[in-house]
Amino acid sequence: MDDRSLIESFLDHCAIERGLAKNTVSSYRRDLEKFLNFLVQNQKSISTVTPSDVAAFLHTLRQAKLNESSIARNAVTLRSLFAFLAKEVGFESFSKEILVPRSAKRLPKALTVSEIAGLIDSCADDLSGIRDRALLELLYATGARVSEIVSLNRSDITENKQEGVRTITIRVRGKGGKERLVPVGSHARLALDQYLIRARPVFARGLKEEALFLNEKRGTRLSRQSAWQVVTDAARRSGMSGAISPHGLRHSFATHLLDGGADIRVVQELLGHASVTTTQIYTLVTIDKLRESYASAHPRSR
Repeated sequence: MDDRSLIESFLDHCAIERGLAKNTVSSYRRDLEKFLNFLVQNQKSISTVTPSDVAAFLHTLRQAKLNESSIARNAVTLRSLFAFLAKEVGFESFSKEILVPRSAKRLPKALTVSEIAGLIDSCADDLSGIRDRALLELLYATGARVSEIVSLNRSDITENKQEGVRTITIRVRGKGGKERLVPVGSHARLALDQYLIRARPVFARGLKEEALFLNEKRGTRLSRQSAWQVVTDAARRSGMSGAISPHGLRHSFATHLLDGGADIRVVQELLGHASVTTTQIYTLVTIDKLRESYASAHPRSR
């Protein structure tokens, strides 16, 4: 098999047998395209690669000013590739010799409650604005990834009535195809109702489209890029400085829950984290806030 066939075989393995998310497989593909270009430039093939070649490739990424987290991701991708080739094709096994750079752990930046409100309130009252408000409310109410939100279908919404109180939950499909149920608060529920009644039927144009969030021009599923643009446009309208992304709403969801006293295991389940270790990074954010409050309020803190 030539180099490209080996890589396609690996990517198929990741998508089908390991069940990795589409975005993860796409990320692997981009990393391996860079690696293939490196091999061509150095007149090498995958079958002749050594750990030194991988180290040289990672060095070129560092010279190209890639950040350490991106370089680490490339290293992990190559580790996975060569572990697969050793097992399935019989290549020499040296994946464990590929060193993954340790990048500094960056704490997620959460928005304040007032900043969240500013984003949502910046949406217009026209049909697109009604959809955008529902999208922003749902991102913050559920902590779901933007890819998970745009993948939702109408059938993923379940309505419940208990003692006359109407509640809804959504079924979210996370990484590796794992599903989780997430409750939706009253603000997001009302925004979603408005979108489903007023805007979505107009966007759908009679098409039998199951997607929850639709593109206003084509009536098809809203893309991840368009949803991202909704967030950045709302940030611009509300006068927020700095880069605001959909993931910022996810960070805010987790941080605000922990600030409010939610159990970390519950937050882990809501976020769809496989390990509570991933969720624990948000506790560092809340501890920093406690330190700041203590330092400013306690008479003997300094």
